[in-house]
Formats: sequence, C-alpha cells, structure tokens
Amino acid sequence: MAQAGDLLDQDQFSCPICLDLLKDPVTIPCGHSYCMGCIKGCWDQDDHTGVYSCPQCRQTFTPRPVLGRNTVFADLVDKLKKTRLQAAPSAHCYAGPGDVVCDFCTGRKLKAVKSCLVCLASYCETHLQPHYESPAFKKHKLVQATENLQEKICSQHGKLLEVYCRTDQQCVCLLCLLDEHKGHDTVSAAAERTEKQKELGVTQRKFQQRIQEREKELQDLRQAVQSLTRSAQAAVEDSERIFTELIRSIERRRSEVKELIRDQEKAAVSRAERLLERLEQEIAELRRRDAELEQLSHTEDHIHFLQSCQSVCTPPGPGDLPSITVNSHLSFEAVRKCVSELKDRLEDFCKGELVKISQSVKEVHIVEPRTREDFLQCESEIKLKLNNKAMC
Repeated sequence: MAQAGDLLDQDQFSCPICLDLLKDPVTIPCGHSYCMGCIKGCWDQDDHTGVYSCPQCRQTFTPRPVLGRNTVFADLVDKLKKTRLQAAPSAHCYAGPGDVVCDFCTGRKLKAVKSCLVCLASYCETHLQPHYESPAFKKHKLVQATENLQEKICSQHGKLLEVYCRTDQQCVCLLCLLDEHKGHDTVSAAAERTEKQKELGVTQRKFQQRIQEREKELQDLRQAVQSLTRSAQAAVEDSERIFTELIRSIERRRSEVKELIRDQEKAAVSRAERLLERLEQEIAELRRRDAELEQLSHTEDHIHFLQSCQSVCTPPGPGDLPSITVNSHLSFEAVRKCVSELKDRLEDFCKGELVKISQSVKEVHIVEPRTREDFLQCESEIKLKLNNKAMC
C-alpha cells in the first residue's frame, strides 16, 4: 500500500478551486476535474449569462454541462486517503517553532496538515480523517494548514469568503452579494484567481526579464571593475617606472651640475695655488735681498760698503708675476640662481601637467551617467572632492 501511495501524486487529485483532495470528483468536457460542489458553485454564478467556463483553461460551454461523478478518480482519491492514513503513524511529526499545530491533539501537539474554514480549526493527519470520511463534513472547506483562518471569514456575516467583487476589489461571502455588493461585477474566487494568475505570470515574466537584464549588467559591471583594476594597476606601475626614470634623469643632471661646479672650483684653486707658490718664492727672494741691505748698512768697512753697494742697491724689478688683483666677492651665486630658476620652472611645468593628468584620470568611469539623477550625483561627488582638496 505504501508503494501505491508513492505512485499517487496528491496534486493530481487536488481540486484547483479549493486546493484540497477531490470530493465527489467530476470531469467537465475540457478534461479538467473539480469537486462537484466547487464547480457547481462557480457555474451557479454564471447562470445569468448562460455561458459556463472552465476556471483553469477558460473554455466555454453552452448549455451548462451535466455533471457526473468520476468513479475512477473517486476510487483513486479513496486509495490515496487510506494510504495517507496508514502512513500517518510513521509520518507524524511534532509541531515545531513556526508550524501550525493541531487544535485537537492533547499533550504534545502534532503539526497540522489542513485547516477547515467551516470549523475554523486545524487538524493533523489523524484528526483530519473524519472530514474525509463522514458525510457531515462533506461541504466543509479544507485548505493548507494556516494560522490566519479568521482572514478567510467575512467579518460581517461570519461566512466563508469565496466570491471576489471586481467592483470593490475585495473578497466577499455569498451573503454580501445580497447586501452591499448586490449588482456588482462578481466572480468566484477561483475564477478571479485564474485571471490574477495570468496577470501575475505576466508580471513575473517581466521581473524575470528584469532579473536577467540586471544579472547581465552585474556581470558586465564586475568585468568592468576587474578591467579597471587591472588598468589602474598597470597605470600605477607605468607611472612609477616613468617617475623613477624622471628622478634618475634629474639625479644625473644634478650630478653633472655638481661635477661642473667642482671642476671649475678645482681649476680656479689650482691656478691660485700656482700663483701662491710663485708669490711665496718672490717674497722669499725680496726678503733675502732686504737682509743683505740691512747687513750692508751696518758694516764699518767703508771700502767693502762701496764695493758691494752697487750690486746690492739695485731696486727690485717688476718680477716675473704681473700685479695680481684679487676678487673679494668670489661665489657661485649665478649657478645657484640658475638652478633655483630651473626648479621653479620644473615645478610650474609639473603642476600644469598634473592638472592634465588629473583631468584624464577623472574621465575614467565604470558606469557612464545616463539620467539626470546620475549626472547630479557625479557633479555632487566632484564638488565634494574639490572641497576636500581646498580644505587640505
């Protein structure tokens, strides 16, 4: 029996209107099956038009088809009920957090599988069996277990909400059709569900299409981010390399200027040192002759004085060296000034080029602004960055 139950799919034997197992199953001309009471209720509302339709496929019938019990479906539903009942002890599970509990279990409650809109109670598989087997519960409305049973009952008449008023866009009971909703455009809840289901399908397809579009955009955006990251890394590496080369070039120029200064210093000092040596030699010679004159001036030998005076008293000539004029303001100030001017020109040039580089960097956008809001957001971000730079 358990194997037979596995072969029976409960959804195949559920009424599309009440969503419960078929009660007195009937099959209408289009091939769809319903509970006898459910399809009668739907078609009773179409009596004024004389045109009857299937709540599922919307095929119309004229005149009203005669309904006959589908004994094959009835037997299969009975087997399914028995199979579920036999499997119930092993399938029982206790209600956990968030589960709808059986209102008739005592002690530890089991999880409810159905709720009755007439009894306004929920039942586990065991306590549900009287609704399947007893004729007294034949017209009761069973739905999937829910805690919000009162929402399915008319607050004014206490009756089951089973009709939809298109005029007022709300669910109503049969008694409401005799009062405030009399003469309104009304259909069965199942019929309206079918229409709304179609609208929902259209809306759902739009959502799915939008999801596909957004997923494509998401994928493109991720690829763009990866591409931008790679490009930014390459730009950083190239910039580092180029700036390193520029720094090395400036270092070479600095070394060249330093070498020029040192070479000029060395040449000038070497020339001055040679002059110093010759001046020192000339001064030594002059001092020697001055000493001879001093010694001669103190001799008491008149003959020796006169004989030596002629050779010693010759005045000093101009010498081998011309007169030397020393510049008291020797410095490399002109060189320092040129280097300083070069620094200023380089800084001005770098500032101008950095502005161009910054503008070219800002032109890189992963997402191009397309709407007015996008443009305003980009403008706001640019102003914020400029303000932050100004504050710094």
